[in-house]
Amino acid sequence: MTPPRLVSAPKIDNHPDHEVLRRAREFYEMMQRRRTFRDFSDRPVPREVIEYCIRAAGTAPSGANLQPWHFVAVSDPVVKHQIRIAAEKEEKEFYAHRASKAWLEALAPLGTDSNKPFLEVAPWLIAVFAQPFRILTDGTRSPTYYAIESVGIATGILVTAVHSCGLVSLTHTPSPMGFLNRILGRPSHEKPFVLLWLVIPRKTRWSLISDANRSRRSALLIDKVIESVRLEQ
Repeated sequence: MTPPRLVSAPKIDNHPDHEVLRRAREFYEMMQRRRTFRDFSDRPVPREVIEYCIRAAGTAPSGANLQPWHFVAVSDPVVKHQIRIAAEKEEKEFYAHRASKAWLEALAPLGTDSNKPFLEVAPWLIAVFAQPFRILTDGTRSPTYYAIESVGIATGILVTAVHSCGLVSLTHTPSPMGFLNRILGRPSHEKPFVLLWLVIPRKTRWSLISDANRSRRSALLIDKVIESVRLEQ
């Protein structure tokens, strides 16, 4: 077995507790403002912004550091139109036949349906693919490890990066999503994980979003974690 090649870690300052708490609070307050917008501007977003957000996603940890993901950023109107047509076809099937009654009831307060005009209005779409295995240069397969978990972490960082620079993102997961491989020219062994729409919020006094209460659920989760820790002690 080849021994690991070690390098110096980037410098991380050790801060006193009050500074750590301040940073944690400020980060939470920033993320608490993150919402899924469906009222947004068609104003262009510079390509370099998208590139940096994807680079941030690529800093995610991954199983055996194999980075089993592929990001495809789309701004071409023709390609976005193709994606919208294919996605709406699957969504119509979902709402009409595939979704259970309980699932539709859970979606009802959000006001979603099979119509996805945002796929064409958004200046950028990012399709995230997971790679359960890799194809080496000699054509053989090589497994990856914890691919779904790794891609999930990378996608979370991507959403956070988008929010931190003043953009908003919407996650879209029509099922099945195999049409993304066909339209975007990705190999069949890559599995579509999620489709993100990256946009700039519309500058109006009020933007309408769901009034779903996230803070209460977070508080309950924290209470359960603290209780669990106490039981273990």
